[in-house]
Amino acid sequence: MKFAQVRGEITETEVASYLKDLQKLPQQIEMLLSNKERIQHFANRYISAKDVFFVGRGIDYAISMEGSLKLKEISYIHSEAYAAGELKHGTISLIEEGTLVAAVLTQEELYKKSISNIVELTSRGAFVLAVTTTGNTEIEKAADYLIYIPQTNRWFTNSLAIIPLQLFSYYVSVGKGCDVDKPRNLAKSVTVE
Repeated sequence: MKFAQVRGEITETEVASYLKDLQKLPQQIEMLLSNKERIQHFANRYISAKDVFFVGRGIDYAISMEGSLKLKEISYIHSEAYAAGELKHGTISLIEEGTLVAAVLTQEELYKKSISNIVELTSRGAFVLAVTTTGNTEIEKAADYLIYIPQTNRWFTNSLAIIPLQLFSYYVSVGKGCDVDKPRNLAKSVTVE
């Protein structure tokens, strides 16, 4: 924020607003964590899943990649993340009846496009878990299961959106009897040759 302010890209007022939103994050994270039983209940339905897909646009795609990585790292379930806008380039052919797709929709300017992608997925039999911001009620008609995250500054949304996906991965892993603290085959340090 300081760098952006020095470069003249944001004002002092914007910095103050960002800092105010940043200070709210711990409380918002606590709120998400207090909802963990609901996520655990949902995760228990997918302990025996063979494939799980994650989709999102823009920064939501990055969140989807992290959610997918976490699921495969600790539960050993095959999962992939795809850019939602590229589903028709072959990815959509992988969707079968009952396939779980976790969709991330946190960017207001992309809600309609993302919802359109979700409709395409559900029409092919996918069961869609949507992680979206409070107030995005349009998604209720398209997705099968919703997890709302609190409204915050767009630069901090990813810090909140990843939490339900991490909890989902954790509870699937625990339900399968996996040791989440010692995932198999993962290096504990990075080595470079």
